[in-house]
Amino acid sequence: MPTPPAHSPGPPAPPIPLAELLASKDLGLRRIAGPADADLLWVHTSEMADPYPYLLGGELLLSAGVLLTDPDRYVARLVEAGAAALGFGVRPVYEAVPEALVEACDRYGLPLLEVPPETPFTTIARAVWRLMAEARHRELRRVTRAQQALATAAARPDPVPAVLHQLATQLSGRAVLLTVRGEEVHAAGRRPPPEASAALTRLARVVARERPGSPASATDTYGDTHLAAYALGGGEGLVLSLATRRRESGDHTVAGIAVVLLSLLAAPHQGAGAADRSAALVRLLLGATPAEVAPLLGPDGPWTVIHARRSDGTTPDALTAGALGASLGSALVDAGREDDDETVRVLLPATAGVAAPHPSGDEGPREPRDPGKPGKPGEPPQPPTVPPHPGWTLGVSTPTPLSALTTADTRAARALAHAEATRTPLKVDAPVTGLAALIPPGQAAAHARTLLAPLTPPLADTLRCWLSLHGSWDRTAVALSIHRNTVRQRIGRCAELLDVDLNDMDVRTELWFALRQE
Repeated sequence: MPTPPAHSPGPPAPPIPLAELLASKDLGLRRIAGPADADLLWVHTSEMADPYPYLLGGELLLSAGVLLTDPDRYVARLVEAGAAALGFGVRPVYEAVPEALVEACDRYGLPLLEVPPETPFTTIARAVWRLMAEARHRELRRVTRAQQALATAAARPDPVPAVLHQLATQLSGRAVLLTVRGEEVHAAGRRPPPEASAALTRLARVVARERPGSPASATDTYGDTHLAAYALGGGEGLVLSLATRRRESGDHTVAGIAVVLLSLLAAPHQGAGAADRSAALVRLLLGATPAEVAPLLGPDGPWTVIHARRSDGTTPDALTAGALGASLGSALVDAGREDDDETVRVLLPATAGVAAPHPSGDEGPREPRDPGKPGKPGEPPQPPTVPPHPGWTLGVSTPTPLSALTTADTRAARALAHAEATRTPLKVDAPVTGLAALIPPGQAAAHARTLLAPLTPPLADTLRCWLSLHGSWDRTAVALSIHRNTVRQRIGRCAELLDVDLNDMDVRTELWFALRQE
């Protein structure tokens, strides 16, 4: 039995199910042979004895049988050409559809429609084009809604998982982000059977850009599961893999939108800056000082250290941390240390252009500062203004020179603890101003060392946090992740070692001044 071509060029409109055309009662069409399921891509009228050379595949061929002499060969040639269905018009040539044609269509599996005399072929063609236009309009609306939903997901605090979840929802399937080794980075949607999952992993390796010439996308089927894989841009070797129970018109477009968004989110910082960061790392490992490699990371000027944690307490992965860094305008991101995998640290140079938060945040969107425009001629670069970021709690240090980054890191950690204790999305460490700024830093530091000498580092940290939270036992306990009774014991011990009354406002003020010097 002849088989249709494996690939037929299709029109820019979705195919029309044969059942939709038959549902048009005004046409009076009746299926009298062949299967009920078929997708129509075109409408073509021909009275040639063999129209095979003029068919592209997917046509509803309309004919009155003017030159029909051998129904069996005629149907065989139509199936070989990939025709979707045959519409046979009765009269004026035939009073009824030839029985031999009915039998041939049943034998070869070609749907055969009886066209009544009162239905012109042009009316059928017009009906098909109208159905195609309606389907195209539905597809465009669906793609537009999906694009808006995916863009909104990309602006969430956890953009990569959110985009995958939205994609799985739009396609009613499974969306997985895989590495070139087949390791699952993120996934969303109902998990397919193990065999289909294994087939999806194998398909992902086809498009993984480990070698030149790898395709950008690939599709396959496993049983009744449709599989697709798309290579992400950015040089990270990630692959978006999809498994769905059905494949609808517009799915490829929706997946393409997700591929673009995920490529940007998964590799937000590529290009010449990456080479400079790599060079800075190599020089540090080979013995260079931070001051020597700083010009590779940004221009001279104050630096800001940011500590961030997810507001919902979840542990951020590298992609989520990178997305936060991108929104803050910096590629210098530490996604977490072994002793603290919940805290993301970001280093902002003076010229970082901080993106505005999503409008759903506590504050409205702000225009990012243009890093290429200094305030006035001759002024040094200004530190960036860090707005709150929905879904994150941020602690921000005072802008500091490169030589004091360690201190800035400590201050950012304290600011984050203060923000979590007070349940505020953002806490910026305040610089030393006012009367305290009038005292020479060297003398102030010497006085602080003498005054606080009896205290161990844990006691000094507890006292500092307790004073910053206005003596609140509960908030201090939250900020330091210790029990409130432990806070009371430590503060009592501080009072004993320093031999002071911590209820005295003058004492608190002097201690706060000393603690601020550290």
